[in-house]
Amino acid sequence: MTRVILDMSPSLDGFVAGSGITAAAPFGDAGLRLHRWLGLDNGQPEPADHAAAVAMLGNAGAVVIGRRMFDVGIDHWGDDGAFERPTVVVTHRARTDLRRGATCFHFETGGAAAAIARARAIAEGGEVVVAGGAELGRQCLTLGLVDALRLHRVPVRLGHGARLLEDDTLLDWQRVQAIATRNACHETYLPLTR
Repeated sequence: MTRVILDMSPSLDGFVAGSGITAAAPFGDAGLRLHRWLGLDNGQPEPADHAAAVAMLGNAGAVVIGRRMFDVGIDHWGDDGAFERPTVVVTHRARTDLRRGATCFHFETGGAAAAIARARAIAEGGEVVVAGGAELGRQCLTLGLVDALRLHRVPVRLGHGARLLEDDTLLDWQRVQAIATRNACHETYLPLTR
């Protein structure tokens, strides 16, 4: 069965974006600090950061994102659409598919569970990666749709913004890998009860 991986970059205090998210500022007042490990914001990725970036979508057959992430990101992602594989957008507003290079955005109005089911159907055996945003990530966790967490904890404290995890979320997960660089601690978690 296709694994569903939630893969995001939270701050030390658990935020995946700051406040004031707009198309001009897709991560709000956090800027691109949470993605320095990817080389953004003048970041200098180390070899382990590069390996984590490759692993993020390396086995992905499909990606799932929220509508807000799509709305604020689409103008920044360029002609290839950034994901280079089928991407399901969870939304309340239906629209026809949108193709950007190798990325085809499919719009799912049936909620997070329907989006994951649709992504599994089109992933052709590859992983389904839930890439954002925070609200969608929390929904997928609450519904029990996530098979593994890959978190890239960035050594910054935001203090506010879009929080990914509730304080006790990781109690039901076991960290099975942690690789630290000066830019992030790349952690993989598996559920304790599955």
